[in-house]
Amino acid sequence: MPNTTWLYHRLKAMSIPEIFWRMSQRHIQRNEKKIFFPEPTPVTAKVFNKALEELDIDAKRMHLNINNSKFSLSTSISLLGNYDYEKNKNIWHAGFQTDNQWPKTFSYSLKYKQRDDIGDARTNWELNRHFQFALLAKAYAATGDKKYFDELEELFDDWNKENPFLIGISWTSVMEVAIRTSNWYYTYCFLKETGGVKDELLDKLRIGIINMTDYVTNHYSRYSSANNHLIVEAFTIAQSGILLNHKPWQDLGISLLTHELPLQNYPDGVNKELSLHYQSFYMEAMGLMLRLLIKNNIKVPETWLPMLMKMSGYLADCRGSYGEYIEFGDNDEGKILDLTGGTWNHYDYILGFMSLLLPTSYINLNENPNENLNWLFTETEFHKAQKKDTYIIRRSACYRAGGVTLIRGRDGQVFIGIDHGELGFGSIAAHGHADALSFQMFFHSEVLFLDPGTYIYHTDIVSRNEFRKTRNHNTLTIEDKEQSEMLGAFLWGKRADCHLLEYNEQEKETILSAGHDGYRPDTLTRIFAYNGNESFCVTDKINSNKEKQINFVLNPKAILTIEPNANSVNIKMNEKQIATMNFDADADLSISITKVMVSFRYGSRCEAPKITLKTKGKLINTRIIL
Repeated sequence: MPNTTWLYHRLKAMSIPEIFWRMSQRHIQRNEKKIFFPEPTPVTAKVFNKALEELDIDAKRMHLNINNSKFSLSTSISLLGNYDYEKNKNIWHAGFQTDNQWPKTFSYSLKYKQRDDIGDARTNWELNRHFQFALLAKAYAATGDKKYFDELEELFDDWNKENPFLIGISWTSVMEVAIRTSNWYYTYCFLKETGGVKDELLDKLRIGIINMTDYVTNHYSRYSSANNHLIVEAFTIAQSGILLNHKPWQDLGISLLTHELPLQNYPDGVNKELSLHYQSFYMEAMGLMLRLLIKNNIKVPETWLPMLMKMSGYLADCRGSYGEYIEFGDNDEGKILDLTGGTWNHYDYILGFMSLLLPTSYINLNENPNENLNWLFTETEFHKAQKKDTYIIRRSACYRAGGVTLIRGRDGQVFIGIDHGELGFGSIAAHGHADALSFQMFFHSEVLFLDPGTYIYHTDIVSRNEFRKTRNHNTLTIEDKEQSEMLGAFLWGKRADCHLLEYNEQEKETILSAGHDGYRPDTLTRIFAYNGNESFCVTDKINSNKEKQINFVLNPKAILTIEPNANSVNIKMNEKQIATMNFDADADLSISITKVMVSFRYGSRCEAPKITLKTKGKLINTRIIL
């Protein structure tokens, strides 16, 4: 799509005040360019705002559990796309998807979206969030081994030399600056608590933190861009306010978080981004801030705990009996803090985090708690959390406002999720997928009917779109059209309005009926019925004779066989018969099996089988017998 067309639609998604705000931001950016681009300056050189020069970090206010004995000594971070960290750890401008590097130009002039000639900016940003700095400082604090400190100092000095303030890819996103600032805090606090560290390094960290926080306060996300980015930015502002004892920042950050809490989340605890990953990412920011408020005896806004309890309940309901999760929408594996290294389950981490902070326990903390929590909480706090009342997982949970229903089999071996919610948050719905009335199913801990995932953000726009398209989700299309209109990688136009019609949970059967108007004037109603054991039925009702296409995306390991003249498909997995799908319609139908790309981790993809049912019928029944 031409840039002018995208710009037209992006402007349409903005209000008049937002347009004026963005114009004012351009003015600030031009002034910053005059100051910092002609003479590149490290962010650690001096405090740019003289009014903030005397601010100092009180490491004690971080309340690290410095006596923690349950830790690993991993100092490698997991790079998105499975790139080798050791080979890339000081290639700060790496394109990753190509051998090219991002240019060292002024950050606001750097065009980083859809740069197939360089790479995916999100992959690069993971390296520049500086989890590795905190990991090295942690390892030094835990062992006293100078090799960790030496590597940290070498990387730190190299980064500051190669990434002057506002020059290059690492400065193109305000949220990325906010996450980096937070990781510099943990680096500082580990070193300060250890003692015997060079004042020069600590002061550079302090100066950089002040400058980056001041930058975030001048540029934090607003209006149509004020989604999870604003939450992370507000957290960092408030974190700086507390640790630097600077009340204007503390009050600003907390007020932003409090203001956004009811705006970005439904009353039942589902985040309006309609992405489980971005819900947990949001909750991490809130959890890190809530912990700082409690530890430093700062009043917690009264709306926080009730909403966080609802959000935690929803996240817990999305967790299956084997630790699997139902998740719709985008997932870029983002996190704010990583004192563990490697890969780990962010959802389990957040449930553990909330179990330590809130009145209720949402996960068993005795089962391998995330190492982050061992550094953030004491053993006494863990023991208290283990005595809390446990959240009761429901057999069937319908989140009417949020638009997601979770259904479990009576033996816990079947886990189903149904999407009957909005496309996404706000005027751009950045992280939604065109997946209204789609479903997912796990069987014996393995995904059977899956969501295709995310794969990539800022390169390969064809793939970015394919992973969001209706036809690659377990739902129905009419004439292979999209339910909602994609206008850019994070921009939507016309969208399907989804509505719940009926939800009825009985002893022997759970029934859910919902519809959407994405194919208006044609209307679609989809009825899901699960008997709690071996039978899951989906009935599609459409008031049109146009060709319909119903799609089912399955586990890559699934082997599918179409039964001739029987309108059925047999599904095998791990050399065992898993299920049979039976189809019927009030018109002729055809069944085909093709391949589609799916992604289980950001930056990686593989082929999976897809069943496609085609018919012009107005009533189509699918029965899955397990």
